[in-house]
Amino acid sequence: MMSEKNLLVVVVGATAVGKTAVTIALAEHFKGEILSSDSRQFYKEMDIGTAKPSQEELAQIPHHFVNSHSINQDYDAGAFSTDAEVLLHSLFQTNEVQFMVGGSGLYVRAFCEGLDEMPETDLSLRETLNKELEEKGLDALLDELKESDPIYYEQVDRKNPQRVVRGLEVTRSTGLPYSQFRQGGKRKEHPFKILKIGLDMDRSKLYDRIDRRMDLMIEQGLFEEAKNLYPNRSNNALQTVGYKEIFDFLDGHYDKEEAVRLLKRNSRRYAKRQMTWFKKDEEVHWFKPDQLDQMIQLIQEVKPNE
Repeated sequence: MMSEKNLLVVVVGATAVGKTAVTIALAEHFKGEILSSDSRQFYKEMDIGTAKPSQEELAQIPHHFVNSHSINQDYDAGAFSTDAEVLLHSLFQTNEVQFMVGGSGLYVRAFCEGLDEMPETDLSLRETLNKELEEKGLDALLDELKESDPIYYEQVDRKNPQRVVRGLEVTRSTGLPYSQFRQGGKRKEHPFKILKIGLDMDRSKLYDRIDRRMDLMIEQGLFEEAKNLYPNRSNNALQTVGYKEIFDFLDGHYDKEEAVRLLKRNSRRYAKRQMTWFKKDEEVHWFKPDQLDQMIQLIQEVKPNE
């Protein structure tokens, strides 16, 4: 039975900042397990480009929601929130402190705070929109969004095709603006405590880590992995940095050197967006990745007494 005696520690931060290593160390110290809230590490077909924990890291601590789904399955933040709640009910039976880690801000928020009630839509509509995105380009979808839902148009990250497609998907399906469904409902309540820990580092150092990790991914076979996934490129799971750039290379839009440049640039931009999202959350306690002792001390202070 979950209760105030239980504590979920949620570790967030930008890509390549070191969330995996820190969370494993914390979980080892407190004898907990790890739930991934990374919206791309769910998918078993996407290994290199999602920077999943290594086999050695997965063997150190039990991980959940890594390689748990196929790219052909429709899995969103709401479904993750429900599934994670059920899993935690079980995990808290064996240990009062558990861990969640990931850089997908929407999935973290869905679990911790809840999301607005959204209408169900036909999956075929999303497939149609993704095909339009591929054939007509993002600007055409943005023009439609600006006309049909100017409020969401002003709010959305216009460089994120997935967010634009989602807005049009709801608007076309219901005939009502997507923004009308995003009014901010009642905050989700949990029977356990949540502590959010954020990892941050000097921007230039983070960007250097991102560039070096991308070089390693390419060396490990990122281009080959993307080529194998190319027939499924319209799947929602693949509308992400690290794959889209290679798909465009395979389509002949630019050469490999330019693809590598874009992979690094877009990964850095993604990291910047992640930090902007998490810095807005006043509940996050910020640390440098090497401040493990201070993180442990904070968890000890927040952790309910035995």
